[in-house]
Amino acid sequence: MSSFGVYGIVFSGWAANSKFSLMGSLRSTAQMISYEVALSLLILPVLLISSSLNLTLIAESQKSIWFIVPLLPVAIMFYISMLAETNRAPFDLPEAESELVGGFLTEFSSFPFAYFFLGEYGNMVLISCLASFLFLGGYLPIGCYACGSFMIPNFLSLGLKVSLLLFGMVWVRATLPRYTYKDLMRLMWKSFLPLSISLVAFVLSLLLILT
Repeated sequence: MSSFGVYGIVFSGWAANSKFSLMGSLRSTAQMISYEVALSLLILPVLLISSSLNLTLIAESQKSIWFIVPLLPVAIMFYISMLAETNRAPFDLPEAESELVGGFLTEFSSFPFAYFFLGEYGNMVLISCLASFLFLGGYLPIGCYACGSFMIPNFLSLGLKVSLLLFGMVWVRATLPRYTYKDLMRLMWKSFLPLSISLVAFVLSLLLILT
């Protein structure tokens, strides 16, 4: 579902009839397609441990311990890939004001401009919900499962986890400088891809040994 956002950005950059918009849309396409490879691979360890594709069963399998604890490197890489997938800083190269004016948004204003931003922030909320289900227990209550007392009930738990992930995105935007485009691609193809494949192989071999 997240990959469908590429089509809107490509079409908007082409239809704007501006070299800055076209360059921004091409950058966004390459960036989103590249980091979708990492996102797909980083979801696999969670699926292998939970033995399910159902988000409810994935959340229920984290009653004893959240997956972020045993899979901390995977969770960190997944969060960084989330920033790149949603074009958030420091990976907001498609909207690099210093070199592309406004990227694929250069020729848009009023309602089309607002729709693009609504889509971007909606994508942030969607992928934060997915990350909370994969690594933070989803809707499971926050508290002590062993003693039976919960600090935060389940109807507030998911909203709090998603809000925490969104706060991290805003915090990173205000803290870190923007990457260069070559560094962005180098990080994916020379660092994230080999690491993610290695982590998947490690988790799979560990599960085979334990079972």
